[in-house]
Amino acid sequence: MALQTLSLNRSYDGMQGVYRHDSRETQTAMTFSVYVPPYREGAKLAVVWYLSGLTCTHANVTEKGEFRSACAEHGLIFVAPDTSPRGEGVPGDPANSYDFGLGAGFYVDATEAPFVRNYRMWGYVTEELPKLVAEHFPVDTTRQSIMGHSMGGHGALTAALRHPGRYRAASAFAPIVAPSRVPWGVKALGGYLGNDKAGWRKHDATALIEDGARFREFLVDYGDADQFLAEQLRPELLQTVCEKAHIPLTLRRQNGYDHSYYFISTFMGDHLRWHAQRLKA
Repeated sequence: MALQTLSLNRSYDGMQGVYRHDSRETQTAMTFSVYVPPYREGAKLAVVWYLSGLTCTHANVTEKGEFRSACAEHGLIFVAPDTSPRGEGVPGDPANSYDFGLGAGFYVDATEAPFVRNYRMWGYVTEELPKLVAEHFPVDTTRQSIMGHSMGGHGALTAALRHPGRYRAASAFAPIVAPSRVPWGVKALGGYLGNDKAGWRKHDATALIEDGARFREFLVDYGDADQFLAEQLRPELLQTVCEKAHIPLTLRRQNGYDHSYYFISTFMGDHLRWHAQRLKA
């Protein structure tokens, strides 16, 4: 698959790149970023996938996430995809709805018109992009983990639960843990997947666990000053189902932190160290 390099910048003796390619899944050009830490010629490195939240592109975490120091220290490749297809003719005007359409793909493969052609973010982030990255970067495909923020936290948890053999670790910042039961999720899942709520369950971390999906452990941070905590995030629902399913969950309430990248960047190093421990060969 052809890959266009948009930018390269040296950082912590590694290389931060931004790339574009024509996606088979979304039928659009897609942009993503990859940080490759310094490494010995011929070596293969563990990779951490980062899924971003509503309204974001690859650029938010790339510019604000403060992950490169920890990735260089622990030898981790860090990949950040976009959150939706974009371009002329792609439905979903963010001027009308920040939480649905462009910038809000919700990591599902849409089945409803007019989104079914382009909004295939599940297939993109779990199948197409990993194959592309493995072709072009020194990735050890046996050592992968996944993390995300808000909508991306939802994506990371569901990806881990549906592919427990692929990812060695999964963590999240302020994830939407039960999208079938909160306004953001009901709007997105209904709009992309239709009104049959049985079909929503494979894109809901709490429902997946209730239905028997398992993962070895989770790390989740949220801020008690997060304006979306009570209505949209509801971390207590994840805690309840993990306790019933005997899934180890480290759920950390961070005093005074909100939903922003100030929160994410503060605890990014903690998360990457946690991932690195579980990604050791």
